[in-house]
Amino acid sequence: MIDSIEQVREALGRAGAETSDFDLNPDVKLPEGRKLRPAGVLAPIVARGDGLHLLLTKRSSALKHHPGQIAFPGGKQDEGDADVIAAALREANEEIGLPYDLVDVLGTMPAHETVTGFTVTPVFAFVRDTFEVIPEPGEVDEVFSVPLTHVADPRNYLIESRRWRGTRRHYFTVPYGPYYIWGATARMLRAWSDRMTS
Repeated sequence: MIDSIEQVREALGRAGAETSDFDLNPDVKLPEGRKLRPAGVLAPIVARGDGLHLLLTKRSSALKHHPGQIAFPGGKQDEGDADVIAAALREANEEIGLPYDLVDVLGTMPAHETVTGFTVTPVFAFVRDTFEVIPEPGEVDEVFSVPLTHVADPRNYLIESRRWRGTRRHYFTVPYGPYYIWGATARMLRAWSDRMTS
């Protein structure tokens, strides 16, 4: 049971290993000297009447990459960003209209390597007040929330697989209602849930 932001902050302070899209596929041989681009994603936690919730987005079905998938707001670090935390905050402001001044950064998780060549740092934050959610047109179809207790419970995670580029690939999922949360988002949340329950 998660009943305070302090529990989240304490868990983020514990040691943890980096993760990747390849964790469940040890047969994949990654090229030596590969160049990974830094990125940051925001895991915004909000207080609702029934407890703490995590905000997630459903990507636009018109996007070229990962259309319709569930994701954290976030993206690659631009030249103008001081670091990946700044990138995550900027992207959350652009994608869902989250004002900078309402966000308290709680901490980060170790980076996650994606199959698309990014090293993504999950940034957990508490949103102190309500705000008008404004999905970015063409990028975000929907913004929704999941109870934090749901994604913090390792028992809610499944390992599934599908064929990708001629090979069977395994990945984590953490379904919630009509939302199929999988891939990198689910892997990062699973690493966080392990931290919360350790």
